[in-house]
Amino acid sequence: MSEIAVAVARLAEAGVESPRADAELIAAWRHGVPRSRLHLVPDRDFDPRFWDDVARREAREPVQHITGAAYFRYLELEVGPGVFLPRPETEEMTGWAIGRLREMDVAEPVVADLGTGSGAIALAIAQEVPRARVHAVEADPIALEWARRNAGRCAAAAPHLAGRVTLHAGDFAVAPAGLDGAVDLVIANPPYIPAGALVPPEVGEYEPAAALFAGQDGLDAIRVIERAARRLLRPGGVVAVEHGAPQGAAVYWVFAEENGWLGTRNHRDLAGRDRFVTATWP
Repeated sequence: MSEIAVAVARLAEAGVESPRADAELIAAWRHGVPRSRLHLVPDRDFDPRFWDDVARREAREPVQHITGAAYFRYLELEVGPGVFLPRPETEEMTGWAIGRLREMDVAEPVVADLGTGSGAIALAIAQEVPRARVHAVEADPIALEWARRNAGRCAAAAPHLAGRVTLHAGDFAVAPAGLDGAVDLVIANPPYIPAGALVPPEVGEYEPAAALFAGQDGLDAIRVIERAARRLLRPGGVVAVEHGAPQGAAVYWVFAEENGWLGTRNHRDLAGRDRFVTATWP
């Protein structure tokens, strides 16, 4: 049995959801080759440290913590303990926001990313909307440090990004200061898991609780974002907020016409589940 096959069997026995993909990702990272070229590494040359990595994944430590990297749209980000790991579902919302910004008749659109975490959303928008100015807000000092590292890393690789993302330390209920009524797009992937809900070990044991849980119905942070968006957006500005799959109807009413919003719409992810809501400030 090949080394990869043994690792796959061990991860499957440990209850890992995607044992083959994870084993191959870890092996490719450990041996410094793309996953598509892993077959060129013979079993006899496998680094023995690979089995230490497999043991960490068996303990349900996230792959991204083992490799130190997460991929988001066209970015490779540094991640680790203390920061929420970017998800593919968030890429879909970010893609929607990028498309909307490109459609705007605004020379240098202003964006507020509320609760930036690793900086994934903010940096992707800055990379793909060349004249956008992005203000990324984060209250947690550990997560903010990861965002700083990623912003510096991206700017070093692509100098045109330098100065285009401004990081703000603070609560998104009041930050960023000085932008009230001047923002073209507010975007957020806030905590939205109801308190006490069961989550996989990779999430509950390794990701910061403040980035996961938001009150009894999971909507506390989204309600704060709705109020912040009203404050920040210019007339005709738009908001995009990610939420849990069962929360689509409830989040829709947070951004209801009764609260002043227009064109509120639920958007589905690739699995057909409600995943984010968008609305326009009149």
